[in-house]
Amino acid sequence: MTSFQQTIYSIVKQIPKGRTMTYKQVATLAGRPKAFRAVGNLLNKNYDLTIPCHRVVRSDGKAGGYNRGSFRKEELLKKERVEIGK
Repeated sequence: MTSFQQTIYSIVKQIPKGRTMTYKQVATLAGRPKAFRAVGNLLNKNYDLTIPCHRVVRSDGKAGGYNRGSFRKEELLKKERVEIGK
């Protein structure tokens, strides 16, 4: 695992239940503000359930992609009482 991957996973693990961050916010915290697409691609390949990738959303407020399906991501966020834009 690269240091970039470790950093991204570490940041995402810290997002509390019921809260979200954008891909851009995660990239910025990782010190690479223009790497938001790389963050999305990395999270899309993650299947470790201890890393709450569903809590990372698009900057426009929409849920965005999820490797288990966008519908599942929206269900998880709704369960955590997070409102997302459509």
